[in-house]
Amino acid sequence: MKNNKIFLILILVMCFSFAKAQTTGKMDDKGRLALAAWVPDQIEGMPAAAKKNLENKLSQIITANGISGDAMNSRFIISANVTVMTKDITETAPPMQAYTLNVTFYIGDGFEGKSFSSYSTTIKGVGDNETKAYNAALKNVKTNDPAYQSFIDKGKVKIIEYYNAQCDVIIKQAKVLAGMNKFDEAIWSLTAVPDVCTECWNKCMAAVAPIFQQKIDFECKTKLTEASNLWNAGQSYDAAQQAGAILATIDPKASCFNEAKALSDKIGKRILEVDKREWNFKYDKEIGLERDMIKAYRDVGVAYGNGQPQNVTYKSLW
Repeated sequence: MKNNKIFLILILVMCFSFAKAQTTGKMDDKGRLALAAWVPDQIEGMPAAAKKNLENKLSQIITANGISGDAMNSRFIISANVTVMTKDITETAPPMQAYTLNVTFYIGDGFEGKSFSSYSTTIKGVGDNETKAYNAALKNVKTNDPAYQSFIDKGKVKIIEYYNAQCDVIIKQAKVLAGMNKFDEAIWSLTAVPDVCTECWNKCMAAVAPIFQQKIDFECKTKLTEASNLWNAGQSYDAAQQAGAILATIDPKASCFNEAKALSDKIGKRILEVDKREWNFKYDKEIGLERDMIKAYRDVGVAYGNGQPQNVTYKSLW
């Protein structure tokens, strides 16, 4: 009997641990969604220093609640609106300004101005001027407050639903961009889909592969032409070095790579005849053989995103 009880307890502990692991895994998945912290200019009467403080609070809420990832140029934002409920002058010496503020937090689509979830709280602050009173009140926004969790989880679910609903549109738009030779932008749009959206992410990875191939094929032809022109214009050791530097950046998986090797062989033969020197075309033979292609796609997307203007224009969520 005693052994049966011990066995039952062990089973219960294992079940509890498994359930907890599953829950944690789901939260970790949703945590990979990226949000940008954004405070609009149209918060009436809010001092600039307090507005910056509020933006910092939003960033802290993102971090405290496990939201990670690169939010650069993200369409999804966490924002807030602040309204003054009461404003009083204290009877102290010296007199102070006492504010009661209502802060409503929002998560939503900043490109469309559509709110997914919201949460309101009332805070109070006292200071010897308006800015200090605002900042004193904002100190009472506790970024690790469990009350934010439901608000954030609801927003995350809505973001996942967005990607699942818009997946075919995202892929179609990427193909249009690729048709305009905007390969990096197309790859960026596909790799921006978080992998927690499993079905859509799989579709996007399938769609990004041929676009990546188009990109390296297009770049191969461009670089091959540039290297040929440099060599034909100089046909010297210096010209060979310049042409070789370009040829070395061609992806071995590109369709014209054999032409690049043929040009390098031609250059090497001529340099040996004229300068009596060895000249070899150097390239990374391993690239494209065992590299992580998903990482290669993401690297292109990240590089494109990092090169975009930082002043993204969002629409208010309220």
